[in-house]
Amino acid sequence: MHTDSYSNLPDPQRQSEFYEGVTIKRFFAWAIDFVIVAALMVPILIFTFGLVLFILPFAFAAIGFAYRVVTLATGSATWGMRMMAIEFRDIAGQRFDLGQAFMHTLGYTLSLMIAPLQLVSIICMLATERGQGLTDMVLNTVALNRRA
Repeated sequence: MHTDSYSNLPDPQRQSEFYEGVTIKRFFAWAIDFVIVAALMVPILIFTFGLVLFILPFAFAAIGFAYRVVTLATGSATWGMRMMAIEFRDIAGQRFDLGQAFMHTLGYTLSLMIAPLQLVSIICMLATERGQGLTDMVLNTVALNRRA
């Protein structure tokens, strides 16, 4: 007997409203999160008298990583995702805990660092019935529209 490993998540055929528009919402959430992380860099820039500019890409990545882990662990969504009314769920249909938030952020960061992986991830989001990127597929997670 075959059982669907995603049986605790909404079925994309019968409950498509959970998946409708999620990919484009993820893009807008990413853009919002980028702006938030940039804003978080301003006090650091001031506090370090501009010296952080010498390591700006690394500082931006570190702040972004911490922001993403904390927000995913505390609400299963970044602030940008919350504004776009989407959230992550694991294979059991549960919200992320700290470990899942860390692993998802690590996978996301690795795919950003390796451009072909990010491209493949975007194609997967557009082509799979649950709109999962590579990190989602590896970790058996999914982004869903939040219930009203």
